[in-house]
Amino acid sequence: MQAWISPDAAGVQTLRWETQPTPEPGPGEVRVRIHAASLNFPDLLIVQGKYQMRPPLPFVPGAEFSGIVDAVGEGVGHLKPGERVAGFSGTGAFATHAYVNAGLLAPLPDAFELDSAAAFICTYATSQHALMDRAQLQAGETVLVLGAAGGVGTAAIQLAKAAGAQVIAAASSAAKCERCLSLGADHVIDLSRQELRTSLKELTNGRGPDVIYDPVGGELSEAAFRSIAWRGRHLVVGFAQGQIPTLPLNLCLLKGAALVGVFWGEFAKREPQRNAAMMGELVRLHLAGRIVPVIDQRFLMRDLPAAFERMRSRQVTGKILLLNEH
Repeated sequence: MQAWISPDAAGVQTLRWETQPTPEPGPGEVRVRIHAASLNFPDLLIVQGKYQMRPPLPFVPGAEFSGIVDAVGEGVGHLKPGERVAGFSGTGAFATHAYVNAGLLAPLPDAFELDSAAAFICTYATSQHALMDRAQLQAGETVLVLGAAGGVGTAAIQLAKAAGAQVIAAASSAAKCERCLSLGADHVIDLSRQELRTSLKELTNGRGPDVIYDPVGGELSEAAFRSIAWRGRHLVVGFAQGQIPTLPLNLCLLKGAALVGVFWGEFAKREPQRNAAMMGELVRLHLAGRIVPVIDQRFLMRDLPAAFERMRSRQVTGKILLLNEH
């Protein structure tokens, strides 16, 4: 097998593409022949040593993937070689094969194609948990999606529309705004030429959004929160801009509003039954054609550094896929 190795979590520049033995899976493990892995923003943070989860060194990065079961270890009864699966394992996916706890793998329905499956779990689970569980989004409410053209942003647009909400998508260019409209956004704000608060006031008749989906952080967070509706919910999803904002808490008081943390990974660990039910609903929505992962570009797995460079350019719309040559 071949895999990208991070020896020191010192950045993309120290990653190495190495050939390694292909051992048999251990008890409770499954060896998966990786078809595709997707690039998520936390993958970049992990190889830079900046993420909250820091794996032991050295490690193989890559959290999200799809592929074919290659071999199963002792005690694995619900999966068999040749079966199509998707998984979210935290690390290990940027390789030709991955060794994964069987409980982290989901068998795929025949109609669920492998490319989409590799770009599905992280963004849609995060966005569904945020909107429907943490924000308790109701049909007819207005959702502002920041970073709307990114992976979680494109997922949030589709899921909010599936829930019957009005969606305002904010993105950094006209091209990204056009993509958001094609995904169902009702209105867009081009942050390269429009001021966020003024635009929100015009689009909501001064009322503001009921829910703010915020994976961006930085200066946009306070501007958005100052525009929130009465009893609004501001979802803290991430800090892609790089700066963790400090919000004046008196704004919560004045708006009767809530700052709500979103950590899907921890939710999945602490409440596995609720997470499983949520994932089942997401698969149903996908098979019905109501949510479809947006693929920005496809790279060969061995070209991971170029994929990271594409991510750092902030030109990505949706998700980047890494494909193996089998």
